[in-house]
Amino acid sequence: MHILIINHYAGSPYHGMEYRPYYLAKEWEKLGHTTTIVAATQSHIRTKNPHNKLKVTDENINGIKYVWVKTRDYSGNGIGRVLNMLDFLKGVRAIISVLANEKPDAVIASSTYPLDNYLAWKIAKKSGAKYVYEVHDLWPLSPMEIGGYSKFHPFIIAMQWAEDFAYARVDKVISILPHAEEYMIKHGLKSEKFVHIPNGVSVDEFSDMEQLDEKIKSQIPHDKFIVGYTGTFGPANSLDTLLEAAAIIQERNDDIFFVLIGGGSEMENLIKIRKKLALANTVILDKIPKRQVQNALSLFTISIIAWKNKPSLYHFGVSPNKIFEYMYAGKPIIQAIQAGNDLVHDAACGLTITPQNPWAMADAIVELYNMSKEKHEEMGRNAKQYVLKNHTYEYLSIKFIDSLR
Repeated sequence: MHILIINHYAGSPYHGMEYRPYYLAKEWEKLGHTTTIVAATQSHIRTKNPHNKLKVTDENINGIKYVWVKTRDYSGNGIGRVLNMLDFLKGVRAIISVLANEKPDAVIASSTYPLDNYLAWKIAKKSGAKYVYEVHDLWPLSPMEIGGYSKFHPFIIAMQWAEDFAYARVDKVISILPHAEEYMIKHGLKSEKFVHIPNGVSVDEFSDMEQLDEKIKSQIPHDKFIVGYTGTFGPANSLDTLLEAAAIIQERNDDIFFVLIGGGSEMENLIKIRKKLALANTVILDKIPKRQVQNALSLFTISIIAWKNKPSLYHFGVSPNKIFEYMYAGKPIIQAIQAGNDLVHDAACGLTITPQNPWAMADAIVELYNMSKEKHEEMGRNAKQYVLKNHTYEYLSIKFIDSLR
């Protein structure tokens, strides 16, 4: 089977996230399938973007064919990002016939925003392929809930039209969100076309880890109870709540230390909050290469993930990459997310608490602090066993292929 993925933000081990298209493609390759990934040259979530001069450039990355469509640089979520999207859509439209002539068996629209569905549908029609929509987040619901956009905003209206277009025409929807079927049916999807395939981990990648940078390692105490966070510092995260919990704990216990490793739009704000709260028990560090993350997690006593309280959005479930990396590290997890599913509860690997509540977070941290080493080890084993059973890309890739037959 030849699979064509249109994913504006697709990355690779060389470029940074997002990694899901690459991991799936590598596993499909082992099964005898081939994959072409069409992506934009500029993405705000990659560590490194390709700087190709041509409008379209092909590249082979570890046996996977990438088609890079040249787009303008941008920052933030303003008009620059919208123009970047339009560059990508225009560029893909110009090569529809070229992509269709490669005779894919399945064409997957997977760019987070739904506008690429028009292109995927056209390519599928030209080539006789199955047309698939892979849903990462519910757009336009996500920008409305997180970004505060009105449903009457022209950008939101355009996204809604594209989403409804997709649900009315797809052969299959692959949803990363477990409970989104109800929402999709309301927007025109037939129930039998819904398949849930969550995010996961690449075990192959974890077998080739790098040592943690000494500058980072030296700032993480080795004689403290470490509460750690790795990942993006973004608007959807509730890291200000974590810092407020650190301030509460600072008055109670000087054996608990907080480590935040990452980067993003909220970095400067978090540093200001840390200074304002005079947190001597907290360090905020810049992002590290993905291949160092597991070695950073090994220095944590527990890991934490926190999102803003958006029950009307997260009601449809969540599948954060971060939590599966935490699980693989085999440490207890605190999850401050109110959602339609509860991965930490399912894996019996930690505590789930009310989001955006620093007192609840502080209490949960202290609760884990007071637990025995044996209980921590039990939670860690549960976490790793759960992720290896349910969330490896080897397993998920087979499930994905089976859904396309």
